[in-house]
Amino acid sequence: MLPDFSQDYFALFGLPRAYRIDAAMLDQAYHAMQGKVHPDRHAHLPETERRLSMQWATQVNEAYRTLRKPLLRAHYLLRLAGAETDHESNTAMSPAFLMEQMEWREAVAEARAAGEHHELEKLMQRLEKHGGEILAEIERSLDAKKDFEAAADAVRRLMFIEKLEHEIQDALEALESQD
Repeated sequence: MLPDFSQDYFALFGLPRAYRIDAAMLDQAYHAMQGKVHPDRHAHLPETERRLSMQWATQVNEAYRTLRKPLLRAHYLLRLAGAETDHESNTAMSPAFLMEQMEWREAVAEARAAGEHHELEKLMQRLEKHGGEILAEIERSLDAKKDFEAAADAVRRLMFIEKLEHEIQDALEALESQD
């Protein structure tokens, strides 16, 4: 099997180019592809073919990792559509979203300082619910509406949410290590 490095990740696994994917189909396609491209299967070949096999396996792993994670998949779809999120330079967010972020951060800091493990868990649950709502918004924007600007905005907001989830996780781990 000769690799086609120009294929997008969806085509690589035989999936439709859409935000909503069938995770079981992705897993199945990935494992089938891994069986074909794993470098151990090509260890007996000349150096050039072994290197090509390694590059192909790396591409398959990167494609799988990207499609498996909702945020990475959204970034990838936006890039394929020519609509980058510009998250490094475009940090403009609605005042309401920024205010909400400040309130979340204050609540996390207060719960952490007070050692309120239960409160941090409650915050995490609320944040996960909010993240799920944003994921649904991303899916609607990408798959149904093809509104890449709205999707890019939602992706930037989800990045904030995921960062805050990591902060809560870090706070929970810090409290657990003190016990």
